[in-house]
Amino acid sequence: MRWLLAGCFGLILINISVALNPDVPISQKPRFYGVNAGRNVSICCLCSKELQTAKAEWYRVDKYDTVVNEITNRIEAVKKYTFRHNLGDRIFFLDIHDVRMENSGVYFCKINNEWGPGTAVQVARSGGIDQARRSKMKDALIILQGLLLAVCIAAVLLRKHQQLEKKDSIYEEPEVDHIYEGLKIETCSGGVYEELSVYAQADGDDSAEAPWE
Repeated sequence: MRWLLAGCFGLILINISVALNPDVPISQKPRFYGVNAGRNVSICCLCSKELQTAKAEWYRVDKYDTVVNEITNRIEAVKKYTFRHNLGDRIFFLDIHDVRMENSGVYFCKINNEWGPGTAVQVARSGGIDQARRSKMKDALIILQGLLLAVCIAAVLLRKHQQLEKKDSIYEEPEVDHIYEGLKIETCSGGVYEELSVYAQADGDDSAEAPWE
């Protein structure tokens, strides 16, 4: 019985200490935000459990390793910044309107003396992201044009090669050389030379007439 009473008393002390010094983990979403200038940004700060007297404060520094000054780095609810919360004081929002280059930095939320991990916001010049996409598309088109040019050149060279092969196939070397070898005496009759001598003409004799004249 004494041990049971001691256990109940211990639980009561733990609950009282938690109520007096709540250790509530804080998370932020997103952890990084890249956006073009002129857009709106919304950062969420979330408590792990509902608190009855939760109050969120927001701070901005240039880098993560910069020490937060709770006076100079504190963000006030003005036209540029808007604070919101819902779900029983568990989720808090920081809205940044019409962001500019100078709004880049790391934003921290603080709830009941507990700090969030921070959200880095990087603001690009207006049209910077779109210009980068257009540059990538331009590079892709240049590569595609180069490939098409290479294909066209290869097609022309192949066509010329085929034409040369076709011309070579038209002319073929004869398999047997048909060279005139002359008459063989043994194949001629004996009166061949006598018959040819009739048509022969002596050198320098202009008065001789051919038999057919």
